[in-house]
Amino acid sequence: MKRTLQEIAEHVQGRVLGDSDVEVSGISSIGSAAPGELIFVEDEKNLRLALESKASAVIVSEALATEATPSKPLLVSAHPRLAFARAAQVLRPRHKPQPGVHPTAIVPLSAKLGKDAIVEERVVIGNGVVIGARSRIGAGCVLAASVAVGDDCELYPNVSIYTGTRLGNRVMVHSGAVLGSDGFGYVRDPVTGRYEKFPQIGRLEIEDDVEIGANVTIDRGALEATRIGRGTKIDNLVHIGHNVQIGENVVIAAQTGFSGSIVVEDNVVMGGQVGLGEHAHIGEGVMLGGQAGVLPNKILRGKGIAFWGTPAKPLREYLKELAVLSRLSRKR
Repeated sequence: MKRTLQEIAEHVQGRVLGDSDVEVSGISSIGSAAPGELIFVEDEKNLRLALESKASAVIVSEALATEATPSKPLLVSAHPRLAFARAAQVLRPRHKPQPGVHPTAIVPLSAKLGKDAIVEERVVIGNGVVIGARSRIGAGCVLAASVAVGDDCELYPNVSIYTGTRLGNRVMVHSGAVLGSDGFGYVRDPVTGRYEKFPQIGRLEIEDDVEIGANVTIDRGALEATRIGRGTKIDNLVHIGHNVQIGENVVIAAQTGFSGSIVVEDNVVMGGQVGLGEHAHIGEGVMLGGQAGVLPNKILRGKGIAFWGTPAKPLREYLKELAVLSRLSRKR
């Protein structure tokens, strides 16, 4: 899909230096760029490579624009990486098939499908399901009774959604995800030693603009709700237990695991393989490094502070302890 550089600049709220009528039809990295493609650069060391590449135009920051002797048109933005991501949405729009229900899908009369909704091959939809306008349900998905999916959502193939789960608008769920399954809750009989299942009758609520990675599992609340806040992004292979409350614009990397009843406030960033014990509370803006471990009932606070290690501690404290251990081992 061809666009002039000026059209893209208007979309990403940038400005053009040079020929604003040059057309681009795709995006690329600096190393593999070809004529007709758009690239971006964030640092001075790669500026020369970008300008010498075969790309037709380059997105740069204001600082780099003043340093460059442009050999090709520049799109100047305060945030080049963000502008590049937005440009990609224009140049590489998601393809969707024609609206409608595939003949192999099972859709009861009680289900309600919004305008231009898409239900693909072998989808199974339960009674009372609501699917919003322009949403796409990929091949092999199963939506149990009373599931609600908002507008402009995209469910990739083989997603399973349990009864009572609600998805907001523009939610994206990748293949293999299981949403609203029972939490891991049991009560031990002190006489027999046997474990009996605690009721798992709550619900799962996922707000607008959430993206959920492949093979993610999110449990419903035991008696109330598990909630994922607006704009949160969840990587592949993450597990979120019952009653967890996750705020807005939280980023969670792969293989992170949440025990039950955890609270995560807005704008938290979690690296890969983080483990959180039950009833932990992570304050707004906290950053948890990869493989950090948060003990049960622990409260971490400090906007913009990075925590590392197990038990998780502020990064400076953690590094000091590592240095002490290193000195002690050398003395031995």
